[in-house]
Amino acid sequence: MQNTHIKVALLGNPNAGKSSLFNALTGLNQKTGNYSGVTVDRYEGKTSFEQNNQKFIFSIVDLPGIYSLFPKSNDEEIACKTLLDEKENIDTVVVVVDATNLKRNLLLATQLIDLKFKTVVALNMIDEAESQNIKIDINGLQETLGVPVIPVDSRHRVGVSKLKEAIVNANVSGSFFYDLNADFISAYKTYREFIHRNLFNLKNDVEQSFENADKIYRFNTINYLMAKYVKSPAQLSRKKISSKIDAVTTHKIFGYAILLAVLFLVFQFIFYVSETPMSWIEQGFLQFGNFVSEHLPKGQLNDLLVNGVIAGVSGVVMFVPQIAFLFLFIGLLEDSGYMARASFIMDRIMRPFGLNGRSVIPLISGTACAVPSIMATRSISNVKERLITIFILPLISCSARLPVYTLLISVLYPDSKFLGIFNSKGVALFSLYLIGFAASLITAFFLKRFVKIKETSFFIMEMPVYRFPQWKSIGIMVYNKVKVFIGEAGKIILAISIVLWFLSSHGFGKEYENLQAQKEKLQTELVQDSLQLINVETELLEQSYIGKLGKVVEPAIKPLGFDWKIGIALITSFAAREVFVGTMATIYQSGSGENTEGIKEKILRERDENGNLRYTKAVCWSLLLFYAFAMQCMSTLAVVKRETKSWKWVLAQLFFMTALAYGSAFAAFQLLS
Repeated sequence: MQNTHIKVALLGNPNAGKSSLFNALTGLNQKTGNYSGVTVDRYEGKTSFEQNNQKFIFSIVDLPGIYSLFPKSNDEEIACKTLLDEKENIDTVVVVVDATNLKRNLLLATQLIDLKFKTVVALNMIDEAESQNIKIDINGLQETLGVPVIPVDSRHRVGVSKLKEAIVNANVSGSFFYDLNADFISAYKTYREFIHRNLFNLKNDVEQSFENADKIYRFNTINYLMAKYVKSPAQLSRKKISSKIDAVTTHKIFGYAILLAVLFLVFQFIFYVSETPMSWIEQGFLQFGNFVSEHLPKGQLNDLLVNGVIAGVSGVVMFVPQIAFLFLFIGLLEDSGYMARASFIMDRIMRPFGLNGRSVIPLISGTACAVPSIMATRSISNVKERLITIFILPLISCSARLPVYTLLISVLYPDSKFLGIFNSKGVALFSLYLIGFAASLITAFFLKRFVKIKETSFFIMEMPVYRFPQWKSIGIMVYNKVKVFIGEAGKIILAISIVLWFLSSHGFGKEYENLQAQKEKLQTELVQDSLQLINVETELLEQSYIGKLGKVVEPAIKPLGFDWKIGIALITSFAAREVFVGTMATIYQSGSGENTEGIKEKILRERDENGNLRYTKAVCWSLLLFYAFAMQCMSTLAVVKRETKSWKWVLAQLFFMTALAYGSAFAAFQLLS
């Protein structure tokens, strides 16, 4: 069987169902990267189709959502430039249009047809159009457009096979939807040349007038197509239902109460449901570590695997259930249409702080990860608001902080209730997210006075109708996000765990050698006094390379209530915040002969030099606030540099967040001690 490769670009308006169609076509056969030279996510996937004893392999590129080929934001510009980049070798364009909102979607569709690519129109959400009694003459529309028009219900994978067949048989349309007598055609000869000039050169007043004339001409044509091929009732029941719900969810008082209630319940759920699978994972790693320890010969390799690799990696993997639930809820909010409402109602609050509603989606998405959220600010056309949003985004608590929060909150509130019914851990977690959001708004309020850019700001957002979430698409998204989290964090944690194991298991000097000999003697004699062995191992850890390093930084962090062990974790977690837990697990495992307790239990019984509990309320809240505000993520700094194209913003952000973290931690420790 002969194989033929076809590269497909998937384009469409925001909320047209492009992402769900991409998932329906590719399933889990996806990969995430970046566009050349920029940090915006690039999603690619593969699928195949067989016809006439020939196998067609599709490489599908899911481009960012755009409204037209005249971009108004950076991510729209990237989508348009990628489409016209000859190095991309795009064979076929699939333009996804919303069957319930055809008039708006046809602007982009007709523009893409005029670029003279092989084109297929995917008439998505056809099930919703039918339920709303919208009648579309698909054959007539197909004949006029000159390209295949395939009705699709991407949420239930209806029409996907026919869409693949249409891609194989796609053609270049012979129809034209621009004014053949327009001035820009005589200047640029083809529509593609005009769009190329518009994208890759600075736009002047002449090009702007051409753009306006082109849109006016197209909408006149689209009005004709709508009148001829689309029959819809005057009132759409689905939109009427959404409007009734919006009367409550976007209410000027109830809307905010509902948003807070939704977020509060999310964090309650994250702690309540994830505790059991987290316990299973932790116990599984402990048992695996004991199995390895018992069945491998004693020595350096055994020690490395048990106390280095397994202990370090388990300290982060055990928090995967919570991270997965966080991504799940973000997906539910987006897929149901509620995220757009959150942006709308928050616009009124954001304005006094130098932001608008477009900043809300990156800020809410920042609870998952700051890196893609900073990329998402490209949809903010106002330069000043975009820079302010980028600056404050790392203050929003992300999923990398979640393992740190979970560990310390579990130590603070082992088993307690808030108001007798709510989980205290969930309340504390919700409070930390609110603190981060409040800090970001206050920072934005002062920052808007320093950023001297005058530009008119506006916020326009189309409200999608409420829909039941598509569980398969959300499942794919959660799977991919968790896979990336484990893959990216896992590589860093594994490397750091190995280095930490070496530094904590080796030292120099007579004192270290004497302690090592003492430990070996106690182990040989099978001493029953385990406390004596633990004391020797603790002293040995202090005299190791890592102990010496911790002692160097201890004076600087002692006012915060931190000791040298926490100091080591602060240093290693600069690479990525979640490394804190893995580092603590490795350090405490190195300082203990037992491998029967998890990191939480070891921290709960940790004592200072005076015999008092180390992790008091003051120390835990000091650590929580430090991690709530500290910029401990090299990836975020790198993205800020790429997006702002300035080291000034990176350094200002780093120094400000470090000072805020240190000051907050100092205040918390001194007040609660």
